[in-house]
Amino acid sequence: KEVKKDIKVPIITKYKKDFTYSYTLGAFPTIELLNNKRDHLISIYIHSSFKNENVLNMIYSKVDSNKIVFDDKVFDKLNEKDNTYVIGVFNKYSSKLEKNVDHVILDNISNMGNLGTIIRSSLGFGIKNIALIGNNIDYFDPKVLRASMGAMFKINIERFETIEEYTKIHKNHLYPFMLHSKYELSSIKFCSEPSSLIFGNESSGLDENIYARYDSIVIKHSNDIDSLNITNATSIALYEFNKQRKA
Repeated sequence: KEVKKDIKVPIITKYKKDFTYSYTLGAFPTIELLNNKRDHLISIYIHSSFKNENVLNMIYSKVDSNKIVFDDKVFDKLNEKDNTYVIGVFNKYSSKLEKNVDHVILDNISNMGNLGTIIRSSLGFGIKNIALIGNNIDYFDPKVLRASMGAMFKINIERFETIEEYTKIHKNHLYPFMLHSKYELSSIKFCSEPSSLIFGNESSGLDENIYARYDSIVIKHSNDIDSLNITNATSIALYEFNKQRKA
């Protein structure tokens, strides 16, 4: 397939947080972008060595040809791995959490890769609404999008300054996951009403002064480690929560 050489597309540079656009790195997250947020698409860049006909045909079936660009120099500027051959550029957008459904709340999470992985796990276990509390982590960073494998485009994500700001709007039953709690995940019975599972910062966890008044939960593990990685803890909690929801 041929693309016109004289089309004008935005000059794409290495991502910065204050940009009004972001981009996906890789064919799979780019396809998820096209399937779920195509209205926000700016352009698709394809490396000249990319030969997957199924993916190319799918892209051409969903995208106007004047938005498809072959420019290997863009990959040299943006690509952090040698195996990226498709880049999807899109305008950033905002979303609101749905009410009266289950949520995941992340308080002061700081790692891009962790956020992307949690987004993917959350979607995989049936929760499509994620609240970010009290930080400025950039969930449109390409590192987040890549770690989520495009799951970002299927969820709602909204930022709140404090948990109190969140609870003024959403009346979900709160379940903070903390190292010190009298309730163990293996024995707890989650309520049937809309609920929110809350996880804290990778190094400091949740502030016990704020969250101790709620039904906090601990995931018991051996004494050989001091704590679970937040992505592991979130996946374990989501698995048990989803299992009970389906029972």
